[in-house]
Amino acid sequence: MTTLTPVLTQNWDQADSFTRAGYERDGGYKALRTALRMEPDAIVQTVKDSGLRGRGGAGFPTGMKWGFLPPSSPNPRYLVVNADESEPGTCKDIPLMMANPHVLVEGVIISSYAIRSNTAFIYVRGEVLHVIRRLHQAVAEAYEAGYLGKDILGSGYDLDVVVHSGAGAYICGEETALLDSLEGFRGQPRLKPPFPAVAGLYGGPTVINNVESIASVPSIVGNGADWFASMGTEKSQGFGIFSLSGHVTRPGQYEAPLGITLRELLDMSGGIREGHRLKFWTPGGSSTPIFTEEHLDVPLDFESVGAAGSMLGTRALQIFDETTCVVRAVLRWSEFYAHESCGKCTPCREGTYWYKLMLKRLEAGQGTEEDLETLLDISDNILGRAFCALGDGATSPVVSSIKLFRAEYLQHFEQGGCPFDPAKSTLWGGAK
Repeated sequence: MTTLTPVLTQNWDQADSFTRAGYERDGGYKALRTALRMEPDAIVQTVKDSGLRGRGGAGFPTGMKWGFLPPSSPNPRYLVVNADESEPGTCKDIPLMMANPHVLVEGVIISSYAIRSNTAFIYVRGEVLHVIRRLHQAVAEAYEAGYLGKDILGSGYDLDVVVHSGAGAYICGEETALLDSLEGFRGQPRLKPPFPAVAGLYGGPTVINNVESIASVPSIVGNGADWFASMGTEKSQGFGIFSLSGHVTRPGQYEAPLGITLRELLDMSGGIREGHRLKFWTPGGSSTPIFTEEHLDVPLDFESVGAAGSMLGTRALQIFDETTCVVRAVLRWSEFYAHESCGKCTPCREGTYWYKLMLKRLEAGQGTEEDLETLLDISDNILGRAFCALGDGATSPVVSSIKLFRAEYLQHFEQGGCPFDPAKSTLWGGAK
């Protein structure tokens, strides 16, 4: 049985976990002092050796990403933290920033020092005002303590951190759309190349990382690369926050080594709600192909989940029992993607719109089996042809649900309507 590895979440049960005093009581900012005694390149190498991969979905090696910055540039270097968490089911970064904002601030300082940046930005989803206020408070406390500003802890290193709130656009989770938004433009993805590492924010070399990626850096510097690499699997090293939501007895955040299985996580969380059984689930949020009960023992690491036909993504494990209509769930996700498409490219703009219209008709039992082939054809015209990953992600639940639950789609046609009672999938409607 895999055990939990509380690192980022270790002090969440303390009343003052979000304060500098509470963070320092548990050893906070010690790693910063260690880092400032190291050469920046040595920190980059430590992160590379740890095997830390991006915790924002793509899983790209973090240290390698830092190493892409050109050795010289006439423009300043920037670190940008992508805190625009807004995909259905994804809910790890917001509670992390709420309960332990200083681990992110410390990570930002160490990471900025490692890449030789003197200005960093934390781009936060605009709707989470409570988190924005907490981040502002944490940054202010860090300035007061001399962890930010001029000559940090007498090291000669200067750093300013800006907390920037977005306007509530899912597309700004895409790194180049985030940069456009940060510069004051409408959030839309940029054509690449040039890549942000060469010409990013204000045309300068820019590193963009997820909240959890940057928040993991202090523990790696403080405990060593080997400590981090000792957890997880050979190619997916370290720990991560697994977010369980939906029809599970104890939903919440479970910090564990990569490679843990959903079966183990369900054991820890009390299992599927009483009297019901697992029907389908997402391993990495709504933009990943869905899994079923037969995937309970797939190790939740990048390689194993990929080999099984999905993506680990942000480890947003949405759990659905047998009361849930797959068609209805996919319709709801598709409505989200149609609403959030920036409209820059035709495949995503038009494809997600037709997803929404067709799935709504199919869910009402008004379609035909031929419509399923049309949905798959639309998916083929989106996948790999959209300007960014939003379009690709929108195809995942549609294609995988037709593959795994084709009979349920047909059942809607045969009965002339949805065979499921939506109230049964609610907490009160499905209770025994």
